[in-house]
Amino acid sequence: MTKIRRDSYVSPVVGTIFGPPSSTQDVRTGATPRALEEASRSTTSRDEPQKPIKEFDPSLYTIPYLKFMTDNPTIFHAVDALTKKLEKHGYQYLNERSLWNIKPGGKYYTKRNDSSFIAFAVGKDYKSGNGISIVAGHIDALTAKLKPVSKVPNKAGYIQLGVAPYAGGMNSTWWDRDLGIGGRVLLKTGSGKIETRLVNLGWPIARIPTLAPHFGAAAQGPFNKETQMVPIIGIDNSDLYPEQAQPLSDAESKIKPGTFASTQPPKLVEAICGSIGITDYSSVVNWELELFDVMPAQVGGLDHEFIFAGRIDDKLCCFAAVEGLLASKDDESSGTIKMVGCFDDEEIGSYLRQGARSNFMSSTISRIVEDVSDGVGSNLMGQVLANSFLVSSDVIHAVNPNFLGAYLENHSPRLNVGVAVSADPNGNMTTDSISTALLQRVAEKCGSVLQVFQIRNDSRSGGTIGPMTSSALGCRAIDCGIPQLSMHSIRATTGSLDPGLGVKLYKGFFDHYEKVDKEFQ
Repeated sequence: MTKIRRDSYVSPVVGTIFGPPSSTQDVRTGATPRALEEASRSTTSRDEPQKPIKEFDPSLYTIPYLKFMTDNPTIFHAVDALTKKLEKHGYQYLNERSLWNIKPGGKYYTKRNDSSFIAFAVGKDYKSGNGISIVAGHIDALTAKLKPVSKVPNKAGYIQLGVAPYAGGMNSTWWDRDLGIGGRVLLKTGSGKIETRLVNLGWPIARIPTLAPHFGAAAQGPFNKETQMVPIIGIDNSDLYPEQAQPLSDAESKIKPGTFASTQPPKLVEAICGSIGITDYSSVVNWELELFDVMPAQVGGLDHEFIFAGRIDDKLCCFAAVEGLLASKDDESSGTIKMVGCFDDEEIGSYLRQGARSNFMSSTISRIVEDVSDGVGSNLMGQVLANSFLVSSDVIHAVNPNFLGAYLENHSPRLNVGVAVSADPNGNMTTDSISTALLQRVAEKCGSVLQVFQIRNDSRSGGTIGPMTSSALGCRAIDCGIPQLSMHSIRATTGSLDPGLGVKLYKGFFDHYEKVDKEFQ
């Protein structure tokens, strides 16, 4: 492992250029990058000249991950960014509403609701009945979403915004944060068709203010999310001057009664429409907007060993999965299908059509098998899925030094070491001994380190898409993920090398699964 290189990184917050770390030693072995390169040299024969093996450098993914997280604060932005990157690497979009024509050697992706997508590459030597190597996770994150009617009465001179928590959003970490707004807007064009635009205002428009502790019991909580966590987005003191006629603002004068825009705060409508160049507010049919912390993703720590960012859970594993797929070998003789699935709605149970409980993945696999095989049926599908393997990837609790008693000994993942396997004997994770042994073999082949996490007996386990997806498909599966601190906080922490360490393992999985699987037949 090498330290993150920050020679040319410009901080979006302070605008200064950080110098390189004070040390470039491997954080576990003490080896320098040069030593690692020397150690990796190998030969097939003593008579042949030595050729260096290119060492995978996880630090190369740190800055791209920071940019991805900062530029794509909502699920719609994240899906759009990752699918556009797939297209740049030769992946062809397949519309679910159309017939597909999938060929061996082809690279494809499909989407649902613009909030979930599945990408896959068919091996050039794929044979009917061969398996699929899958890495899947969720790309949604805790947030606060605008209510259908987000315009609420002004109180004490403040313009406020009606929002609702998504999953565990609007928890205590949301107080006193600079909150931006973004998402997707549905517009009716001149031809009468509906099109979607992404929007991100780019500056904080909202804040949920705390009550100073001097107020005593009123400031202690618990707090009511409906009445005491209503964001403020502006000031309107016109009620102090009732004798003065208040003319309609420019925004109010452009909003027609009975339209969707009339159900939203006028100045918000003006800001959103202005950001995407819309002057006819009546053309806005609907929107899905959410609030988020606008603080950019940052490298931190004395030696740049941390990443501080919002929405790490779980755009982190989805980023690593896609990058692992793109970095994997384009082997002429590959006989499997490589697949990445990034799903919406995991934080609320995955029940919707774009969630992992839906038929999205099973339907996609069925359509692939139908195109690249001599037909499809329960016999063939059963064979394909029996030959397949699912890596369910979701972030895992890194050990917190201030709460060591909450962790099991030997089950406390650390940052900047590697992906952790997550186990649970009660079925909250899909991990078992076979799947652990298989992924360990992959890790050995690609030089990755696997950690392990299991919750204490006196704690409650979280959940992932692993059990629901593996039971629906019937394929072998494992739950693992990249460690992070402060799960479910509006702002969390991972290691600066952890995005790249995730890429390394998932790339290795795609590169080596076909051969490793033969050891387990």
